[in-house]
Amino acid sequence: LACPHLRPSDATFPSDSLQLLQAMAPSPTQPCHLHPSFFPDTLLHTTHPQQAAATALHILQHLFNTLSSPSTPRHWDAQARHDLLNNLQRYRHHLERCLTDNRTVFKRQGPRNLLLNVNKYFARIHDFLRTHNHSACAWDHVRLEAVTCFQHVDTL
Repeated sequence: LACPHLRPSDATFPSDSLQLLQAMAPSPTQPCHLHPSFFPDTLLHTTHPQQAAATALHILQHLFNTLSSPSTPRHWDAQARHDLLNNLQRYRHHLERCLTDNRTVFKRQGPRNLLLNVNKYFARIHDFLRTHNHSACAWDHVRLEAVTCFQHVDTL
């Protein structure tokens, strides 16, 4: 997606975010035996650049909301989490500016279920957190899901 609003530093967004995710949460002290996989691969099957960008933006918006939750573990590094949320906010803002003129194109040309699939994906994540009482183990899995999200956002 050609966009004059994206900056050179935005090219390192996924790798910077992955580093911040790693710095934000220390390795679990106890083994965590939860291994569900949530990410719907159908989100990666779009060939239209605006669809892909809008899907990536929707994922980032949900990630921001999830990781800014007050129920995140207290043992997570507050500064790294703050930096990650700032990074997410800045990139979302740049991506939103790129899509402002193209939102109607996305709505007319793309399957609406892409954004619904993103909503369902994050609903499953939030259900998972509730089911496991927002435990450190459940949050560690959500952090690993965020890694998957950043990798797929980079692909999109």
